Amino acid sequence: MDIYSLAKPLLFQFAAEAAHDLTLKTLKYAEKSGALALYPAVPACQPRQVMGITFPNAVGLAAGLDKNGAVIDGMAALGFGFIEIGTITPRGQPGNPKPRLFRVKEAQGIVNRFGFNNLGVDNLIQNVKASKYKGVLGINIGKNFDTPIENAVSDYLICMQKVYVHASYITLNISSPNTKNLRALQEKEALSALLATLKLEQTKLANQHGKYVPVALKIAPDLECEQVNEISDLLMEHKIDGVIATNTTLARDAVKGMMNAEETGGLSGAPVRAKSTLVIQQLSQRLQGALPIIGVGGILSGADAVEKVAAGASLVQVYSGLIYKGPKLVRDICKTLG
Repeated sequence: MDIYSLAKPLLFQFAAEAAHDLTLKTLKYAEKSGALALYPAVPACQPRQVMGITFPNAVGLAAGLDKNGAVIDGMAALGFGFIEIGTITPRGQPGNPKPRLFRVKEAQGIVNRFGFNNLGVDNLIQNVKASKYKGVLGINIGKNFDTPIENAVSDYLICMQKVYVHASYITLNISSPNTKNLRALQEKEALSALLATLKLEQTKLANQHGKYVPVALKIAPDLECEQVNEISDLLMEHKIDGVIATNTTLARDAVKGMMNAEETGGLSGAPVRAKSTLVIQQLSQRLQGALPIIGVGGILSGADAVEKVAAGASLVQVYSGLIYKGPKLVRDICKTLG
């Protein structure tokens, strides 16, 4: 039995956000004390070439768990092939009122309505500079809650300009359900305008810094097939480097009648697995290999990761699975995917 299996019953006695904060503090302490050096290494895995980057293994940490990049070295010690931090906004913001994180234990799900709570892009950059991690680092960017949706592009530009030299790749988060109107950026005209502007900026920054940093788009699972096709076409048209599928769902069919199921926010974990996989399949059919897909949503075992890869994903990411299965999940997926 691993340490997390022993700690989990205690952690689950706490409110979900308190347990989340305690876990990060414990990881930070373990990182500083050197205790993480004792953590078992992941099995040797086949590196993956995706978006022009060499990933030592196919398992990544999804954005949202370490929003401020405060425990990058601690997360790295768990064996991830890549780490994505954020979502970050130009200015720090408190997010939505607490409580805003809920377990749907019966279904191994999580509902959150954090609302991009973070300390701002400058704080994240300080943390990245202070970390010892030299692996693949994704930085996930978004807009401040009080920036009008018609001005959203300016927030993405600010974040992109600031994080560019510190990131291995940059993710555009337009799919969180917890920032008012954010998902409207997935609509065809708004998305085309956003991608055109940010692609232009990426080219400018690549010339300025002599370094090409890929850009990926993170989309929602609650899209009709026609919308997925439209987004796929825009990704190809604007030469975006990758797509992350998917964020959390607003649907509750899979958890109807369960405790916390009706809490407002995005649902993640096992209940979103099938929806996420379906979107990956639809993207894969439309994109035909034009750009890679990173699969995330409901991965709680090696078999779940295999399902995502079979649907068309080149890499996978976990978040809620870590809460229910612990860090051992990373090793299990690596072992299964090879």
